[in-house]
Amino acid sequence: MNGIVIIDKPQGWTSQDVTARLRRVFNTRRIGHGGTLDPLATGVLPVFVDRATRGVEFFEHAEKTYETVLQLGITTDTEDITGTVLTECDAFVTASQLEQVLQKFRGDIMQVPPMYSALKVNGQKLYELARKGKEVERQPRPVTIHELTLLGMEAEGIRLRVRCSKGTYIRTLCKDIGEALGCGGCMKELRRIQAGEYTIEEAVPLEELLASEDPGAYLRPVDSMFRQYEAVTLTENQEKRCRNGVAFTMNLPEGTYRVYAQSGEFLALSHMVDGKLTTVKSFWAV
Repeated sequence: MNGIVIIDKPQGWTSQDVTARLRRVFNTRRIGHGGTLDPLATGVLPVFVDRATRGVEFFEHAEKTYETVLQLGITTDTEDITGTVLTECDAFVTASQLEQVLQKFRGDIMQVPPMYSALKVNGQKLYELARKGKEVERQPRPVTIHELTLLGMEAEGIRLRVRCSKGTYIRTLCKDIGEALGCGGCMKELRRIQAGEYTIEEAVPLEELLASEDPGAYLRPVDSMFRQYEAVTLTENQEKRCRNGVAFTMNLPEGTYRVYAQSGEFLALSHMVDGKLTTVKSFWAV
């Protein structure tokens, strides 16, 4: 079995927990996931099985969309509600005040990664240093917040929707917004509702998959992750050239294409440049 299964990750599981469990379900060592979710977070976690793992590299740069709850008045060492409380105060802001601050975080911004993260400094993961009570300087990194929408101001916190680039830490965004408001803040809830082309409506709850007698039925073909690109079917001669890694001329506009054989088999993701179709990554069965 090979393909992509879109898991609705439950709270309390790490992304690695999910892939480790699914290795047994699908009886394969070749498995990977598209974007780490912290144990606190839930939602869309694409898992790539067997030959589909060839597509993981293309998913690393996919945009992600989240719904999160920002708890104002509390700061923690992990920047989310699970951490040790560092400061606590009463907090009250109006929707107008909040909107003024949110505007500062839209577009291209710089973000300092949290200490409790898997990033490495001098070969050591930051969270390993943090657990030893150590803190090291982290350089700000550029990220892009494509959308930052106020969904509601509720008793449990400020509900936001965030669409962002790879490498964005939502808990750091929550911390920084709280800091900009002058009262501090941390992330209370996080749910990923879209990753790349896959939405929460397409996701299967992990417990449902684990209880299924036919887990393979939940696998999507690998070409589903490229469905934003136009499909092109090759002639038999063009297919031979494609399988041999040879670029060839086609009458197509420049751009990226899903390439198929006459049989319907997904062959490759390809680029059309200077009148020639060139394979970016092959996906045919060996």
